[in-house]
Amino acid sequence: MLITLKERNCFLAGEWRLTFHPFRHINPGSREVKRTDTRDLSLTAIFASLYAILVVVLAPISFGPVQLRVADCLIPLAALFGWPVVAGVTVGCFLGNAYYWLGPYDVVFGPIANLIAASAILLLRKRRLLACVVGALPIGVIVGGGYLWLFFPPPDIFGLNLPEWAAMMISITISSLIAMAVIGYSLLTVLSKQSIIEHLKSRGLKVVTES
Repeated sequence: MLITLKERNCFLAGEWRLTFHPFRHINPGSREVKRTDTRDLSLTAIFASLYAILVVVLAPISFGPVQLRVADCLIPLAALFGWPVVAGVTVGCFLGNAYYWLGPYDVVFGPIANLIAASAILLLRKRRLLACVVGALPIGVIVGGGYLWLFFPPPDIFGLNLPEWAAMMISITISSLIAMAVIGYSLLTVLSKQSIIEHLKSRGLKVVTES
């Protein structure tokens, strides 16, 4: 079938407009990626705020040789919400410790301990109770055994004649186990109920699977 020169020019012009139209090459999936990134950032900000608020409001029991940092109960939720929790409890610890200000050691190594703890829980999420127990260990070792004994006299541990760093490490490890493997694990179990999971998903939140 023959086409005229005019028809050919019109066809080429139409093809050019289709090719170079500024809205033709928007990847439909890119909007979903942007929405996902925004939700992750929002969730990170929420957990960072919650952690910092709990540390500041409960400061009398969040610092010291014998403490119960209730904010640490948020760390096990990394097994459910993934990396936004890992980032959130790390930033939240930085903000809370910076507000109380024991010194640069606490502001630097406290968040690092939370980062390691939350990452371990995320990686071991198939066995959640074990993950919470393992996650408490880096906090006890880094915070208690690493530097907290420099700021507070260590508590007496069953009358044992222990080095100051060892006594403080045991104290902080026990408190972290209570906050994470008892309170945090219970919170994680409740939020992992299928009805709650479906509600969270309906709100557009990503939930990490155990696989």
